[in-house]
Order: sequence, then C-alpha cells, then structure tokens
Amino acid sequence: MIVTQMTGMSRSRCKVYVDGQFAFVLYKGELREFGIEEEKEISETCYQQIMTELLPRRAKKRALNLLEAKDYTSGQLREKLRQGEYPPACIDEAIAYVESYGYVDDLRYARDFITYHLENKSRMRMEQDLMRKGIGRDIIEEAFDAVEQAGSGQDEVAMIRKLLEKKNYDVHTSTRQDKQRMYGFLYRKGFHTDAISRALLLDITSNSL
Repeated sequence: MIVTQMTGMSRSRCKVYVDGQFAFVLYKGELREFGIEEEKEISETCYQQIMTELLPRRAKKRALNLLEAKDYTSGQLREKLRQGEYPPACIDEAIAYVESYGYVDDLRYARDFITYHLENKSRMRMEQDLMRKGIGRDIIEEAFDAVEQAGSGQDEVAMIRKLLEKKNYDVHTSTRQDKQRMYGFLYRKGFHTDAISRALLLDITSNSL
C-alpha cells in the first residue's frame, strides 16, 4: 500500500490517501510516529494498527466528549463522528461502546423529549422532530406508548384551546375567513384535523370550512 496523497485539514491534522483512496485523518505527530509520508509505502501492520486501535480509541473519546456537553441520539452522534472523517467501522464501534454503557439511549431520549414537549407541540410535530434527530419510527411509537401508559397522554384539543387563548382568539366571534386562516396555521403546527375542527367548533362531518 502506498500513501498517494496527504492533504492538510488544519495546522495539526491531515487527510491521508492510500492507493488513491481516502483512508483516515491523523494528527501530524501521529504521522511522524507511524512514519507516514507521501509516495511511501505503509505496511499492513501499521495500517491495521491505525484502523483497529488508534482511530476506534479516538472515536470513542470524541463521542464521550460530545456527550459530556449535551445529550445526543445515536443518529446525531453518528453524524458528528462522520463529520470528523472517522471510518464507518470506527463510528460503529464508538456508537456501540457508548450505547453499551447507557450513555446513548434513543428510547430514553424520545420519552424525555415527548414528556417535555407534551404541552407545547403536537404529536405529529414531535414525531417529525424526533425523526430529524435520527430516531426510527418504531422507537418513536414505543416512546409514545410508554408516555401514555405512564399517564401522561396528550389532549390536542386542550392544547389548541390553550394556544387560541394565548392569541386572544375567540372561536365564537371569529369569521369563516378567520377560522380558515387559523385552521391552516394549526395544521402546519402538526395538529390533527379532527382536533382542530373540535377546537374551532367546526362541523367535522363537512368537507369544507
């Protein structure tokens, strides 16, 4: 294997290409330690030491440092490590490591997120937010079930009425046009159509406002 290119990423780090393909990112001190130079051979032993020892260890440390600052889903943490140019196998190993200690738990994250936002976000909006954070639909459904079983179910009609009250919106005096605008606003917020209709005192058997 030949080191075909070394590209500086910063004053301290370089991208290393082996046989024309991106291989890994190393600090300049590590380049010297492993004797890595452009157009020179890198032994299989050296390559494997970097890929199976050095980089996995660094990826785990990076993951732990990130988790010290805030909670992450596995998807978010994976993306952070990917941005750091860690090889996929090293990322998998780092994620498995932090999950094994309970430092990352997507179900727990989803339950906490749902409980915190029960009174200010619709279920649909929470589902969308959690999916954007990289949590799978099955885990999201399980989290909602767990929250409901704990007696913290969501009443969307009550949430909408509370929101209308904050906006000083009177459903009894609002015009048809007012209700059309409010319906669209609430729908974009992710509330279910039947809950919107009930809160706005609309005829839910009608296909139009």
